[in-house]
Amino acid sequence: MLTRKQHELLTFIDKHLRNTGFSPSFEEMKEALNLKSKSGIHRLITALEERGFLKRRAHRARALEVLRLPDSLAPRGAQAATATAPAAAPSFAPNVIRGNFAPNLPGAVRTANDAAAVHLPLYGRIAAGLPIEALRDGGESVEVPAAMLSGGEHYALEVSGDSMEGAGILDGDTVIIRRGDTADNGAIVVALVDENEVTLKRLRRRGNSIALEAANPRYETRIFGPDRVKVQGRLVGLVRRYH
Repeated sequence: MLTRKQHELLTFIDKHLRNTGFSPSFEEMKEALNLKSKSGIHRLITALEERGFLKRRAHRARALEVLRLPDSLAPRGAQAATATAPAAAPSFAPNVIRGNFAPNLPGAVRTANDAAAVHLPLYGRIAAGLPIEALRDGGESVEVPAAMLSGGEHYALEVSGDSMEGAGILDGDTVIIRRGDTADNGAIVVALVDENEVTLKRLRRRGNSIALEAANPRYETRIFGPDRVKVQGRLVGLVRRYH
């Protein structure tokens, strides 16, 4: 799911390409989205590129290629196939369930080897690149071994992007998060930025500032004032499916 500005920019680029045959300039994009600086356009393009919607052609000026469109802009048949997709939540406030289940409590099930497993609520894709709004969908869950969880409340998120691949977190992985509003320096956390966007990054405290650090040299570390970032949880595990 894209943020409103990401959606607006992708729509504008796609329309401009279809009408003119070439991509718009940064100045045209800035004016179309009513932004004050071109740096905002750069961040939006990077986010769309990371999520697989755009591609920048190397060594060519003003060369953007739309790889795919969101469901709302897709052909009618594709819209029908995804009509039940969850909408983006206005803010990241997941309902969570406790992870310290005993095998006989609700939410825990027995596997073939009689070991307890727990079904955690699985929310939508969290960007491991630039922040995006997280989805909230109480209809899906992921099964994890109870031994993976310590006391406290837990939930799961699907990772989108490759900026944490240096920490062994890949696009499509499911991360297990222990809910909490504090984390040690250097921990990988779910961070709420400016009250409406979330991202998965390594937390670094630098004096009175907070740095959200990627684990991929392609992505820059972002620095915020302490009042702009709230920790929503800490990474405690990862689930990867092989196809």
